[in-house]
Amino acid sequence: MRIVATGLRFPEGPVAMPDGSVVVVEIPRGTLTRIAPDGKCSVLATPGGGPNGLAMGPGGKLFVCNNGGFKWHVQDGYHRVVAQADDYSGGRIEVVDPATGKVERLYDTCNGIPLRGPNDLVMDGQGGFWFTDLGKVRAREMDRGGIYWAKCDGSEIREAAHPVLTPNGIGLSPDGKTLYAAETEGARLWAWEIVGPGALRKLAWPSPYGARLVIGMGGYQRFDSLKVAASGKVLVATLINGGITEIEPHSGTARHHPLPDIYVTNLCFGGPERKTAFVTLSYDGRLAAVDWHEPGLRLHHQ
Repeated sequence: MRIVATGLRFPEGPVAMPDGSVVVVEIPRGTLTRIAPDGKCSVLATPGGGPNGLAMGPGGKLFVCNNGGFKWHVQDGYHRVVAQADDYSGGRIEVVDPATGKVERLYDTCNGIPLRGPNDLVMDGQGGFWFTDLGKVRAREMDRGGIYWAKCDGSEIREAAHPVLTPNGIGLSPDGKTLYAAETEGARLWAWEIVGPGALRKLAWPSPYGARLVIGMGGYQRFDSLKVAASGKVLVATLINGGITEIEPHSGTARHHPLPDIYVTNLCFGGPERKTAFVTLSYDGRLAAVDWHEPGLRLHHQ
């Protein structure tokens, strides 16, 4: 492992760019930040609110899950989320032109219901994308989250599963037929069969959310964002028990790869043969590059 950049403010959503740079969000700053291979950082765009998940979409545009803003506890330069921001500006999906930094709002409602805290997304390669809405936490209440599908051109959005408890990371199997979502508070990984654009096959009760449980880790750890390896293994950024949890989705077995941060929040693959995992160590505000033992799955539009 090597450290690519330091001094970031709770980085998330890394995307490996064609020029060798990595773009991350800095959630408290409300920015998309480009990190050059030599570690030099520059602001690419300033959406405000709480840019969270990030993915490359059609035409090289960057699609952003914006959670609308968090309230932060800051001590000795370390950030952690405590609640919905006092100046919360509403959840939305945005599109950023990396050449100009222009920000456009794509969606902020579904069927007339406001998005609360969009968190992470994955492109489906068929003109659409799946995303999670984690919801927001307030002093004495919290939203019920959900999973959505939408077209990249802004013409259609669908609610695919609701309610879902604290859905965070989201990804697709290599054949595009299975949707995975990580549940933060229970440290569980769930799977659905995709049967059409924005449509999931739902299992009967007592399956929660109509999903198949892939694995539940137990103990005090929390799941954040995820990516899928070329082999089909699901790699979940893990909080508290900081590191990457590597899950074999058919057997439901797991291996934990520890990393030096309690808020390991996200990863992406880049470099030669996509065998470099760029990992956000958010509590310490660093981006790390980890030599992974197998290539990551090539994402649509990557």
